[in-house]
Amino acid sequence: MGYFEAIWKSILLGTVQGITEFLPVSSSGHLTLLQRAIGYDLGGGSMMFVNVMLHLGTLLAVVWVLRREILALFKKPFKTLLMLVAATVPAGLLGVFLSDKIDAIFAGDGGIAYLAVCFALTALLLLVAEYAAMRIKEPAPLGWKHAVCMGVMQAVALFPGISRSGSTIVGGTVSGAKRDDVAKFSFLMSIPIILGSVVFELKDIVFPGEGTAVAFGGPEIVGMLFGIVFAAAAGLFAVKLMLKIIGKGNYKWFSLYLILLSVTCLSLNLAGVL
Repeated sequence: MGYFEAIWKSILLGTVQGITEFLPVSSSGHLTLLQRAIGYDLGGGSMMFVNVMLHLGTLLAVVWVLRREILALFKKPFKTLLMLVAATVPAGLLGVFLSDKIDAIFAGDGGIAYLAVCFALTALLLLVAEYAAMRIKEPAPLGWKHAVCMGVMQAVALFPGISRSGSTIVGGTVSGAKRDDVAKFSFLMSIPIILGSVVFELKDIVFPGEGTAVAFGGPEIVGMLFGIVFAAAAGLFAVKLMLKIIGKGNYKWFSLYLILLSVTCLSLNLAGVL
């Protein structure tokens, strides 16, 4: 792969990652679909590393937007910090034991079909969240019950096509938390998950095992750096937009988009295009 190809493909992937990480449409699902569509597959474990680095770009965005909330985590009585730790445990455990198996399933021949099902499931979850938002007249401040529900839903989102932000919003909204609290806590939850993924991938670089070697040349490295920058810029836009959308609780258009995307994936898969 030459420099020009690596750069434009990485910019495209980074921009899509940045936008979709915080919108409830599944960034991992979009990356999986887009990588197949443009033929961007480095193999040897390298694509997972690239994807994690793109997620690092969006991490920079959310840290900047929520910098005050992050600093407040380390002030007594540390309740929000402890809730954040508890909410991270389910996805952390599932990721350690099942992430490789999940990646293998979606990278296989039936990956696009599975992806279509997960997109449709996310659409259904968003409709549930919108219905709950309309029915709950007096939502409560975020508490332990809401944090645990959001944590469990975040674990479900390890499957590509199931949105992390969308599933955590569903968990918080259905359990009766205030939408503004749900929005900020959902984005705070992305920080330890992304950091954990980065550490997990770096482990495979420092201590490579069979089938986990990450090795790519200059063009891929340069392209990845462009991708990180564009992911951060797009993520900055998306997180601010999503904070406003969650406050209104209007998710039907995202559901419609995901249903259309699901149908498109199935059609292309049946036609042998993807």
